[in-house]
Amino acid sequence: MIWNEKYECMDDKSKKELQVRRLQNIVKFAYDNVPFYRRHFDEIGVKVEDIQELKDIEKLPFTTKTNLREAYPFSMFAVDDDEIIEIHTSSGTTGKPTVSGYTEKDINIWAEIIARAIVMAGGGSKDIIQNCYGYGLFTGGFGVHHGGRKVGATVIPISAGNTKRQIEIMVDFKSTILTCTPSYALYLSEFLEKEGFTSKDINLKTGLFGAEMWTEEMRKELESRFNINALNIYGLTEIMGPGVAQECLIKDGLHISEDHFYPEIIDPDTLEVLEDGEKGELVLTTLTREGMPIIRFRTKDLTSLNREKCDCGRTTVRMSRITGRTDDMLKIRGVMVFPSQIEKALLKIDGLTPNYHIIVTRDGILDEVEVKVEATSKLFSDEIKVLEELENRIANHIHKEIGLRVNVTLAEPNTLSRSEGKAIRVTDKRNFN
Repeated sequence: MIWNEKYECMDDKSKKELQVRRLQNIVKFAYDNVPFYRRHFDEIGVKVEDIQELKDIEKLPFTTKTNLREAYPFSMFAVDDDEIIEIHTSSGTTGKPTVSGYTEKDINIWAEIIARAIVMAGGGSKDIIQNCYGYGLFTGGFGVHHGGRKVGATVIPISAGNTKRQIEIMVDFKSTILTCTPSYALYLSEFLEKEGFTSKDINLKTGLFGAEMWTEEMRKELESRFNINALNIYGLTEIMGPGVAQECLIKDGLHISEDHFYPEIIDPDTLEVLEDGEKGELVLTTLTREGMPIIRFRTKDLTSLNREKCDCGRTTVRMSRITGRTDDMLKIRGVMVFPSQIEKALLKIDGLTPNYHIIVTRDGILDEVEVKVEATSKLFSDEIKVLEELENRIANHIHKEIGLRVNVTLAEPNTLSRSEGKAIRVTDKRNFN
C-alpha cells in the first residue's frame, strides 16, 4: 500500500518540474524573509532569477549547523512570531541548540511525511503505535505523533524511559508498531526476556528505528529478538524532524519525500556535487517549509543516492543507510574509522551482544583503542585463559574489518550501561590541544 501515490510514484519529468518550481519559490521566499539568506546570496552575487533548473542549486551557498547556532534563537524564522505554532530544538550538547520553528502548514507537511513512513512500513489505521521517542523539544515524539494521527492509527504517547511500564503496555495494549532508537529497542528486548516474555507474547510487527546510526547486523538482531520488520527512519531537527526519509519493506534504501526535500551528495572536502551512487555528505534543501526554510543544509551524514525505481513501486530517490558522520569519524594512527564498522564486526560473532563501548586514548604519540563488548552468559567464562582467547579472536575479527589492531575487553552480561535515547558509543580521551 502507498499513502500518497501522486507524489510517491511521480514520473521523472513531472517530479523535476515540480522540484524546479518549488525550488524557485523557496529561494525567493528565503531571500525575501530571512536576512541570513539575503546577506549570503548578495555576498556571492547570486540572484533568485538565476535558478532556472535543478542544477542551478549549486550556485547557492551552503547552510551549516554553525550558521543556525549563530541565528539562535529565532533569526532563521521566515514568518511573524504569531504564525509559529510549534518549536523544537536539537539537544545542544555541543553548544547552542539549533531551533526549529513550524507553521500550521509545516506541521501538516510533517504529519504527511510521517503518514507516508508508517504506510511504507506496512502500517495503517488499524495499528497501535507505541511511540517511545522523546516528547518535548526533541522532534522524534511529536513527529511520529502527528503522522500517526493523520494515518488514523492509535498512538500511545509513552515517550522514553520507565522500561518496566513499556513492557506492560506493549503486552497489555497489544502494540503493533514500535518507534524508538535502535539502542533502546535492544534494551527493551532484553527487558522483555528478563520479565519472562518472548516474541510470541507480544503483537509487534514493525519497528521504526532512527535518531542514531545502526547497522544491518543490528537489524538482524532486533528482528530476531522481536520477530518484526526493523526499518530505518531518517530525519533531523534542522530540516523537519523524522520522516524526511523512510525505508520500505524491500529494505533497499530509504525513500526521500522529494516533493518536500531536495537531496544532493557532496564531497565533504572539495564540496563538489557527486554523481548518484557515489558516497559522500548528504545536503538537503526544504522545498515547501514556511516557518524556517533551509537552503543546502550540510547534514554531515555520509550516504549515497539511488534513483532506480524500487520494487515497492515508489519512484522517489533512495538514500543508502547512513554509515557515519563526518564529525563522528575517528582518525586513529592515520586510518579513518567509523564506529559502525566496529559494530558490524562485533555483531558477526556469535555470543556477543550489541552492547559495546569504544574508548580512544593516546599514550605519547600513539593512539590506542579499547573496545569493551558485552558477552552473553553462554559465551562469558570465569577462566582467564578462555577470556583471553575470546578477546584475541574478536580483536582479529575487528582488525580484518577496519585494518587496525584494537584491545578488546569482554564484559559480563548486563554490565555495560544502557540508553533510553541515543546511545553514546565512543569516548575519545585524546587531548588535541
